[in-house]
Amino acid sequence: MQVGNARYLKPGDLPESVVVFPLSGALLLPGAQLPLNVFEPRYLAMFDAAIAGNRLVGIVQPALSEPAESPNLAHVGCLGRITSVAETGDGRYIAALTGICRFRLMDEITAHQPYRTFRITPFISDLKSHHEEGTVDRPALLSAFRAYLEANKLEADWESVERADNMMLVNSLSIMAPFEPAEKQALLEAPDLKTRAETFIAIVKIVLAGSGDTDSLLQ
Repeated sequence: MQVGNARYLKPGDLPESVVVFPLSGALLLPGAQLPLNVFEPRYLAMFDAAIAGNRLVGIVQPALSEPAESPNLAHVGCLGRITSVAETGDGRYIAALTGICRFRLMDEITAHQPYRTFRITPFISDLKSHHEEGTVDRPALLSAFRAYLEANKLEADWESVERADNMMLVNSLSIMAPFEPAEKQALLEAPDLKTRAETFIAIVKIVLAGSGDTDSLLQ
């Protein structure tokens, strides 16, 4: 996988440990981008360290109902490369991470830093996931997306949507959708692209059923 100026093709291209940015409700997936507004001093320090090093940051949700200072974390996150960063002049970074692959958190590394670092086990299969392109039911996915937009009176750049390949489409929609943290985690942990697309469609149907607006999803 090409991400920014780097290529990640095999296990040796990935780190054994990574700094971790806990973000509730945030989702990063391989090949997609996650914009970030970084302002807490500990995470500014973390980004400084990552930029000076391998430019890699792990995005992980806190475990549900864990709002503590150093909360337990979900077991699965996604490794991202800092592909853009800008200083705002008021002490913040506006950055973007591009997803490389998911990982499983292992043990935490004790370090005298304000941020947390973990050993990880990467999902190597994510580096070669383009073979899954043909497994996605694209019409069903677009139908669910369109129904969601209509129910929420939102618009989309359909020209860009049509140009996106299935991997980019599924992962970008999963990131952008304002779902609950548990639903975001379910999308992250879906074992393959086909299952992630099916999970996205199922979540949309549940959301629309809760609002009483399911007509456009009826077959």
